[in-house]
Amino acid sequence: MFNPQYHISPLLLDTIKRVTLLIHELNKQALSDLAFAQLEQEANALSTFASTSIEGNPLPLTDVKRLLKRKPEHVRQSELEVLNYNQVLSALSEDLNQPLTRKLLLEIHQGVTKDLLPAHQCGRFRQETVVVHDPKTGEVAYLPPDYGDVPLLVDDLLAFVLANRKKLDPLLLAGIFHKQLIAIHPFVDGNGRTTRLATKLLLAGLGINTFNLFSFENYYNQNVTRYFQRVGLYGNYYDLVKELDFTPWLEYFAEGILDELLRVQKIIEGSQATPETRLEAYHQKILDFIDEHGFITDRDYARFTERAKATRTLDFKKLLDMGLIKREGRGRGTHYKRI
Repeated sequence: MFNPQYHISPLLLDTIKRVTLLIHELNKQALSDLAFAQLEQEANALSTFASTSIEGNPLPLTDVKRLLKRKPEHVRQSELEVLNYNQVLSALSEDLNQPLTRKLLLEIHQGVTKDLLPAHQCGRFRQETVVVHDPKTGEVAYLPPDYGDVPLLVDDLLAFVLANRKKLDPLLLAGIFHKQLIAIHPFVDGNGRTTRLATKLLLAGLGINTFNLFSFENYYNQNVTRYFQRVGLYGNYYDLVKELDFTPWLEYFAEGILDELLRVQKIIEGSQATPETRLEAYHQKILDFIDEHGFITDRDYARFTERAKATRTLDFKKLLDMGLIKREGRGRGTHYKRI
């Protein structure tokens, strides 16, 4: 039976307390349906961008947003990675209370790797030996457990999650699960993306009313090297497993959750209603058009709104004053782009 070794250090305890207080404050905040929908869309794109970027996907955030809006039929591998991840993320968000089972974990992996891996590897535990290389030196850094041990190790981990879902702080439970599944390395590829999606599901247990605005993957993507150093293992799994201390990782993991909650708090406070800062539906349509096409002109805006020219000018001015867009060109060549 999986029995992780860790202790509640002063740093970890302090961070958990701060997270708890911040969640209490966030749960008192109220957002309009329009504002929530806008922020949820942004967070969804940010999570998708960050988690795929961690694995080396080259698409910048602006391209990810544009891709998620258009969803073209013919895509490159980098675009398919983004679309797959986002589809699974959206599906999980519809039922954040579902238990994490082996079946669901395999479904997550299948969704993430659809048309990216051969059928016999997609949504299935690996049937071969794999090694993890140091990205800088190319040398072997970690030897995961034998593939024959993977099903039992995963089942033990999931049993631990099920047994402790109502006993252990969700932050600790999600953090322990995250590192242990990475250590097991149950799939040929897609381990990181699958693990982060499953971890997000467990983090819903924190009880944040604004959870769909939460993108914990973003913190890892800010310093990918540090993330890999903290979550990864170096050596042979069987030599490391008995002495593995989850405490340093949990400190880092909790730090990331706190950082993300503070980001969400700033966004909510910034979106709350003053006439100067409130975005209306027509403002969002301008931003959506830019995200899809790269820029917008007044002529473009006139095609999908009935607002008069003088009013359209004021709409652009508000977005300019808020620092959300910039104006380029002159006269008939005037157009607006995201900053």
